[in-house]
Amino acid sequence: MTMTGGDPVIMLDAPLHATKRALEKAGMTIGDIDLFEVNEAFASVPTAWLKTTGADPERLNVNGGAIALGHPLGGSGTKLMTTLINALHQRGKRYGLQTMCEGGGMANVTIVERL
Repeated sequence: MTMTGGDPVIMLDAPLHATKRALEKAGMTIGDIDLFEVNEAFASVPTAWLKTTGADPERLNVNGGAIALGHPLGGSGTKLMTTLINALHQRGKRYGLQTMCEGGGMANVTIVERL
């Protein structure tokens, strides 16, 4: 897991930096990850994340993002992780990455392995 801080005014870019840092810490590349859950607090976040990371859009928010599934204040991280774990299990995939921006310019990324 990685947490990073960014500009508290332009808070939406912190997941981009956090993703890069988490992948480096794990010794992985974006291509090693099977599925991604990127919180869609704003539609621009996953769009910018895809452009910056070069990730395959077919592996992003495979069951729909927050615009479709909801953004429960205080519970979005749990919803994202539950969605990711279920998607990995349903598709028989191994690695997943979840990221979301948070208030004050913060972001977190968690990389999980389904065993």
